[in-house]
Amino acid sequence: MRWIVRAFGLLLLAVVLVAGVFLLLPGEKIAKVAASQLSSWTGREVTMSGETTLSFYPILGVSTGAVTVANAEWSDGAPIFRAESLKIGVEPQVLWGGDIRITGLEAVGPVINLEKAADGRVNWELNVEGVAPSGQAGEDAAPSGGERMARSDRLALTLDRALVQDATFLYTDHGTGERTEMRGMAFDFRWPEYEGRATFDMTLRPAGEAVRIEGYLDRVGEFIDGAVSDVKATVSTKGGEATFLGRASAAPEVQGRVTAAVSDTRAFMAALGGPAADIPAGLGRSINGETLVTYSADQRLSLREVALQLDGNRIGGAADVDLGGERPVVSAQINAGALDLTGMESESGGEASAGRASVAAEKGWSTEPIDASALGLANAEVALTAESVDLGDLKVGTVRSMITLDRSRLVFDLREVRAYNALIAGNFVVNNRSGLSVGGDLKAAGIDMERFLTDAAGITRFSGEADASLSFLGVGNTEQAIMSSLSGEGAIQTGRGVIKGFDLDKLMRSGVATGGTTIFDTMGATFRMENGVARNDDLLLQLPLAKAEGEGMIALGQRRIDYLFTPVLLEGESTKGLAIPVRIRGSWDDPEIVPDLEAAIDRNFREERKELEEKAEEEVRRAVEKELGVKVEEDESVEDALKRKLEEEATKGLLKLFE
Repeated sequence: MRWIVRAFGLLLLAVVLVAGVFLLLPGEKIAKVAASQLSSWTGREVTMSGETTLSFYPILGVSTGAVTVANAEWSDGAPIFRAESLKIGVEPQVLWGGDIRITGLEAVGPVINLEKAADGRVNWELNVEGVAPSGQAGEDAAPSGGERMARSDRLALTLDRALVQDATFLYTDHGTGERTEMRGMAFDFRWPEYEGRATFDMTLRPAGEAVRIEGYLDRVGEFIDGAVSDVKATVSTKGGEATFLGRASAAPEVQGRVTAAVSDTRAFMAALGGPAADIPAGLGRSINGETLVTYSADQRLSLREVALQLDGNRIGGAADVDLGGERPVVSAQINAGALDLTGMESESGGEASAGRASVAAEKGWSTEPIDASALGLANAEVALTAESVDLGDLKVGTVRSMITLDRSRLVFDLREVRAYNALIAGNFVVNNRSGLSVGGDLKAAGIDMERFLTDAAGITRFSGEADASLSFLGVGNTEQAIMSSLSGEGAIQTGRGVIKGFDLDKLMRSGVATGGTTIFDTMGATFRMENGVARNDDLLLQLPLAKAEGEGMIALGQRRIDYLFTPVLLEGESTKGLAIPVRIRGSWDDPEIVPDLEAAIDRNFREERKELEEKAEEEVRRAVEKELGVKVEEDESVEDALKRKLEEEATKGLLKLFE
């Protein structure tokens, strides 16, 4: 029994001596030893300044002042890491070997400075665990891969809690000149078991607004070794939140389901550091839904089982995105039901909105700049099908379209569009490569003119089916500029139809313009556009006993019209054709419509007018000869005869000066 007591006493004495040695060591000495060990482990010079203290109870740990870790040799920037203070706590068993269990880690005001050189080198590649820097040999040389693996196998790190406050992250790419800075970050990280679950709760500020990321990672040890682990992460910030639940590896490789509840997409993307471009209403100003996501190590993203609600529109489908190039490349299939895009051009805002609408009505097209920068964010090829599309003024049925976006040029290839009983085909282009332009080449067969004109222009009197074609191009960054620059051409041809509200035949025969109905056999016209002005000179409306011709222009940019519409009563066995032109002139919202008497006289009484003009000229001729003594020669006008007489008299007057 005595030897047991002696052994226990010797052990207690040894512990007291060891503890006494540590307690007697000055803080500066501890900091120097710790800095030396960290420098050896990382291959970078580590310095600790200020007061450094060591504690044994209740936690074995060290508290330091300012800490810095040197940058790479090729960098002339600030240290890769620095902090105002650092506290580290470990379990006492680390004194006699075993796993390192960190019970606490706290850093105040840390600054992490990451850099990428123009030649591709990065400053975060460290010579870890005694790996010698380049060129170093001998006893300090790097251990073999087997030795490093053995060390790693023996090291099982855990962390009860890491707390980082007021952190700053800096990233500089010297090759591209890109610089990223985030300040005011915070981290709360817990990892109690090496093979168990780690939880995280962090706040980042990639664009100034706080972005909170919280969740967990299962089987951390396996994840570190390259295996796949379960993971959950929720990102919440101004405008909404998104959650990922699935599996991931450090490759990185990710597979799982993403759910999103975003009330303000613009604010949400801006907070994440993304573009803050305006999103048209109906296309995702708010987003709710989910999708199955797969991301591979070669930076390819796939979306399957897409079920989204963009504002009030529900869409599904699938997509593949290649993120490895200069800009993302998207390939997608989108299937939609009834799309409501009536709010694409509307603005919210009560009285302010009403005021803008009033100004727009008075001045015409909007002069507000159009932001088309979103066209440059990606390249894409998207197949779109929809049951119907409501654009407010226009309503479209079934749509099958291929949408291509290539370097800020968006093309809608309309393979099948059913609208107003018509089949519409062609293309529509929005190009923002060197300034904004819009254009298209469209054809429609069998369009219901009554429904179409009612929706497009509020015209309800005209009915019939028509075939139409239109090609156009407009340039500018406002509605006003585009409409004022339109160029192109078009044509329309109808069969039998009806014009309600007046009887053209009755108007020409009796002069009564109210009531009745005009039934016509055909109508056709072509037009050309240049500098925002559409001109037509071949409108022809055929009726059983009459016809109507038209010519004139519509200034699309100024929203004005000047058009001459001429109904002609056809000649019969005992009647003579009669034409009564009508001039339509002024703002197209409220044009003035009046008979053109001069054109009517010129057209209907051309021969009579010529005869009267000839008689009047003969009377003038006689008067000139009688009163003035001027002889009007044959084939000579009265004006020419008077001019000749004056020249003769002037010549005589000049000759007298020399007599």
